[in-house]
Amino acid sequence: MGNIKERVAYLQGLTQGLNVSDHSAEGKLLINIIDVLDDMAEEFNNIQMVQEDLETYVESMDEDLTDLEEEVYEDMDSEEFVEVQCPSCHETVSFESSLLEDDDDLEVSCPHCGDIVYDSALEIVADDVNNGQINSDFRYGIHPGI
Repeated sequence: MGNIKERVAYLQGLTQGLNVSDHSAEGKLLINIIDVLDDMAEEFNNIQMVQEDLETYVESMDEDLTDLEEEVYEDMDSEEFVEVQCPSCHETVSFESSLLEDDDDLEVSCPHCGDIVYDSALEIVADDVNNGQINSDFRYGIHPGI
């Protein structure tokens, strides 16, 4: 942007050096064109400064978001999840495997369609859960449509 300002300043100096006068129609035109160019160069300079400020601000937000993501997802990495497929919409539904061990009655609904994909009132055997995946022949604690 500094290059544009320098070039406009050169044109202003050139008009003064050539004694371009605002008494003639051509002189008025050239002087006004150079004034407009000077205003535009100043606006470009202002836009560049604002852009640099925005870049700095976005970079700081990105760093803060990265820190937050690391903190939130670090806790989630230590938890194990069970994944089942919803019988209605066939979307994958994940929930914490610790829910399988709770004594309280609990139903897990599909967040996409609202159908029940897990009901803790039904009995679940530990052998039916393998590495976070429900065995395909296990249908007791999972909605019968799976």
